[in-house]
Amino acid sequence: MKIAVLPGDGIGTEIVAQAVRVMRALELKFELEEALVGGAAYEAHGHPLPEATLKLAQAADAVLFGAVGDWKYDKLERQFRPEQAILGLRRHLGLFANFRPAICYEQLTHASSLKPELVSGLDILIIRELTGDIYFGQPRGRRKAVDGHFPGADEAFDTMRYSRPEIERIARVAFEAARKRRNKVTSVDKANVLETFQFWKDVVTDVHKYYPDVALDHMYVDNAAMQLVKAPKSFDVIVTGNMFGDILSDEAAMLTGSIGMLPSASLDAVNKGLYEPSHGSAPDIAGKDLANPLATILSMAMMLRFSLNQPESADRVEAAVRHVLQQGLRTADIWSEGTRRVGTREMGDAVVAAITKTTTKS
Repeated sequence: MKIAVLPGDGIGTEIVAQAVRVMRALELKFELEEALVGGAAYEAHGHPLPEATLKLAQAADAVLFGAVGDWKYDKLERQFRPEQAILGLRRHLGLFANFRPAICYEQLTHASSLKPELVSGLDILIIRELTGDIYFGQPRGRRKAVDGHFPGADEAFDTMRYSRPEIERIARVAFEAARKRRNKVTSVDKANVLETFQFWKDVVTDVHKYYPDVALDHMYVDNAAMQLVKAPKSFDVIVTGNMFGDILSDEAAMLTGSIGMLPSASLDAVNKGLYEPSHGSAPDIAGKDLANPLATILSMAMMLRFSLNQPESADRVEAAVRHVLQQGLRTADIWSEGTRRVGTREMGDAVVAAITKTTTKS
């Protein structure tokens, strides 16, 4: 098993380091190779996704990714900004299905921004389509307006678009995932306003005919955002487009107590994937031993399960995370009265210790 390790920028280097330590504690046979990506790659090579990094990712069985970005790069031309690295990896690796599980651990119900009774036992899976929508649609750019309210004025434009095969494949992924959970899919759209999402709704409905055992409902994105706060446990699997999925999954993250608890997996058609925490690079706390590494560690567990065919090892990692939370250890983002605040490294130490303990027992 060859794993490409791409820590990136900001806290990415700190959190990935802890995930790698946990992985090594499992004593599995694998090869790790690290490379620069994002702002760090731009500084060294003049591009956020150098050819060598891309080739490594393509050759690997899976990619463990940290985070990219820093405010100091905001004035660069768009193609040189750190965020283009993750977009480029998704495109070149054919990663079209983004899994973002939002689980509220029993020990963190009081860390959530909602009342404990609303989030206790919460287990939602958001499946976000990654390769289409307004993020990649063409044409896009800037020009002088030729119509509208202000002809001749400067304007910017992006194109929202989806093809039938793009929607069909993400719908199938959602229905298959629901079959392993609670057999319910909520497809989120804006069909009342956008032609693209009326098409989305029609295609998802067509695909549903092949999954009669799975319940399907459709929900407008604004209502979905409200229901995630009002009655989050009413959802099982949510499937939606690139932009809506980006927004809703961050909202769902706060239900779990912190976005620092939200892992993610981006998969291709054969389950090769890129695994990363859902949060960003947080340059304001980088190097201060404050970041929560648990989302990255849990992303690594998803990597073991989906791409490396090591479900037992994934279970051990997830059990170790629950164990350290049960011990009362908390990084700053999930800390509350009566728990013990720890840093990035100490949280990693605790998870490694829990893994090592189970290794010794076995």
